[in-house]
Amino acid sequence: MIWNRRRENRESAVSGGTPERAIIDIGSNTVRLVVYGGTMRAPTVLLNEKVTAKLGREIASTGRLADEAMGLALRGLRRFALLLGDLGIRDVEVVATAAVRDAANGPDFVAELRAIGLSPRVISGEEEALLSAHGVIGAFPEARGIVADLGGGSLELVRVAGGTTEGASTLPLGTLRLPEHRGKNRGEMRKSLDKAIRKAGWDLAANPPEVNGALYLVGGTWRAMAVFAMAARGWPLSDPHGFELDAAGARQLAEMLALSESDALKGRDRISAMRAEKLPDAAVLLQALLARLAPEKVVFSSWGLREGLLYDRLPAHTRAADPLLAGVAVFAGQRGTQATLATRMAAWTLDAAPAREHGSERLRLAATMLALASMQIEPNIRLPQAINWALHKRWIGIDGKGRAMLAAAIAANGNQLSLPEEVRALASEAALEEAVRWGLALRLARRLGAQAPRSLEVSRLRVDGGALVLELAESHAALFGAPTEKDMKLLAGRLGLGWRVDIVSEIEM
Repeated sequence: MIWNRRRENRESAVSGGTPERAIIDIGSNTVRLVVYGGTMRAPTVLLNEKVTAKLGREIASTGRLADEAMGLALRGLRRFALLLGDLGIRDVEVVATAAVRDAANGPDFVAELRAIGLSPRVISGEEEALLSAHGVIGAFPEARGIVADLGGGSLELVRVAGGTTEGASTLPLGTLRLPEHRGKNRGEMRKSLDKAIRKAGWDLAANPPEVNGALYLVGGTWRAMAVFAMAARGWPLSDPHGFELDAAGARQLAEMLALSESDALKGRDRISAMRAEKLPDAAVLLQALLARLAPEKVVFSSWGLREGLLYDRLPAHTRAADPLLAGVAVFAGQRGTQATLATRMAAWTLDAAPAREHGSERLRLAATMLALASMQIEPNIRLPQAINWALHKRWIGIDGKGRAMLAAAIAANGNQLSLPEEVRALASEAALEEAVRWGLALRLARRLGAQAPRSLEVSRLRVDGGALVLELAESHAALFGAPTEKDMKLLAGRLGLGWRVDIVSEIEM
């Protein structure tokens, strides 16, 4: 887009993959560079660096970007420009939001950016809202409700449903501007924010919550709030993306934080001093949003404007891809696992270990890819590493229950049937039992022919009455040995079935 330097030695420049695309997001609070690799349907963040310039801190009082803030931002942006040139990344998008958009000297700042080789696009409030909503849709394809993107200078609200958006608004309620509404106490602040939200046309309090749908919270301050809530609940996962609270839980969280002092939150539960300073005011804003929008639940999203920029550039067929499977396929492929082989193995297990719930087949396939990828790891560290992938890697399109099912299947594939407590805390016994059966069936498929594709062509696993049946072609009857017998007994016992092996002609397969 704006770079002409040679693309040499790029793989060594950023750990974890080849950098393909970058976004510079010039916000009211932070200026951030994010470099992405992998599949753009579920991109991997290879570099994420920010400068807390607080460009918007004096907009309300002076209408201008402060000289000190501009200087700090420009120093960081010069570094970003050098990094991008040295990495050889040509596909770079630079966007500026509320602070630059609203400041009288915003055009002067844009001219400074052009002088260092950047080509920024100052986006409107409506465009900012729509991009954030598209990021949420990319992460949650079935999202239905309202997206609330809280930045330093503004709050964007937009409806989402069925992969489309409606009614985008931008309100001057960013974290740097919330103190203007404080008044004498939190009660006055709540009334002021409530009035501002209603004045902007957002008042759904008369609707039943199930009609309004979810409230999707986007932005770093909201994520810090999620981290606080996760720690308070003893949540076993570390990534706040996808963390949910029902409406009552969200109200309780907002009330707790609204009454807190920012100093008491600093350094607590991985919350930075900068975020802690803003949490009490943001909590009062959340109280007002919950009252006026009446959602059935709150969902925290790490995907927002930047991911919306990536999502908007995807062709329709790529947008339609499952984000979990797209991400896992690339990750597993980097570790020697072919998605086609994993798909065939997952299909091989279907008759013996059928899905109990609609949509769980995607989890089975993801678990199969990760389990096969884990076989490339040294045996003494294989299972802990693979279970960590399932629970803590930043997958998109999966909730806590789904992560637990991935972990349970991977554990069973490795013959670990006693599941860690953090896994058991995330899903029901029935869901975990289903995943364990997937894992045991995969273990049988994998060990039967040492993962050779031919072994899947000359065998079939099915249930016949009260027996688990392994059919083997005559040409490959010798594949049945002590390991296969052990795996058959283990799976059959878990299914509550007897078992047998039938040797058949290849024509019957």
